[in-house]
Amino acid sequence: MRKTLLETRGAERCFESPIVGVTATRDGTSLAAMTADGEAVLFVRDVLHQPDQWRVTQVHDGALRLVQDCHTDSFLSGGEDGRVVRFSAEGSITELYKGRAWIDCLASTTTHFAFSCKKEVMLRNAEGHENFKTLEHPSTVSGLMFDAKGRRLVASHYNGVSLWFVNSKESTARSLEWKGSHIGVCMHPGGEAVVSSMQENELHGWRLPDGHNMRMSGYPKQVHSMAFTRSGRWLATTGADAAVLWPFFGGGPMGKAPAELARLPGVFSTALSVHPKEDLLAIGYDDGTVLLAEIEGKEARVLPICNGHRSGGVQRGEITSLAFTPQGGTLIFGTEGGYVGAINLAA
Repeated sequence: MRKTLLETRGAERCFESPIVGVTATRDGTSLAAMTADGEAVLFVRDVLHQPDQWRVTQVHDGALRLVQDCHTDSFLSGGEDGRVVRFSAEGSITELYKGRAWIDCLASTTTHFAFSCKKEVMLRNAEGHENFKTLEHPSTVSGLMFDAKGRRLVASHYNGVSLWFVNSKESTARSLEWKGSHIGVCMHPGGEAVVSSMQENELHGWRLPDGHNMRMSGYPKQVHSMAFTRSGRWLATTGADAAVLWPFFGGGPMGKAPAELARLPGVFSTALSVHPKEDLLAIGYDDGTVLLAEIEGKEARVLPICNGHRSGGVQRGEITSLAFTPQGGTLIFGTEGGYVGAINLAA
């Protein structure tokens, strides 16, 4: 049997609890995964193929979120222990916040980071030791994202989303309303639209210049992962037996049918990541399969990264998270079964 790309160009290691997030530092030199038990799995690119040398550090008593730090060489995480923590691949840990409520959401840019506890979002500068401002919302915040320039912050919650200007002297939000439970949020890289995922297996969007509503439906399952392509032409989403791509050009997405990539009948896509330099999409499925698909190519070529079973029939479990390094040379993934995998795509 032909070996997978993970076997020939990568490595993996299994841990005792599900993986809740994976990411890479902004400089692309270090990668991290976070287990639900609060262990950070850390390694630099030089030891990607040596999983026995990956560092494991206890960071939280129950972890929920993992993102890039504002700084180029470290990470931020939030947990059930009410803490926001900065840590590096070398294992140094700095507590930036300690509260009583869970850290529900966490997002960062190069100059600020933000995290939510129930209805409150706390916005801090890159150093993170003092609160820059606190943003109040009508209900518990379910999703948090900065725009591409770090100037605006969008938060999803019940009955809509709130859009904030980071450096505004007044803490006043632009409210974009739509009745229902919004469970995640994504912003167009050109700042042209905001899209939220809904409890009812659909997406809702707002065109920012005029506030026009956009509805994207027809999913068999909830959309738990979505991202715009680097050009902003497509919004890639999970929630079907393929990656579903909505066109944000030519007047779309309203009145336009979505495209589908890498269909696997009988399994469902659960996580995805857009390549930062090329028109490529990494897609993870609920059986543990990971595929790399060409977005704009004439032949829609698909490259298998790994299948759902390891040798011997061992299941990896549902793919929970995927991330490219900012330079695009490495892909990291995590699974519900506790597997962390990393693949060198540079050559």
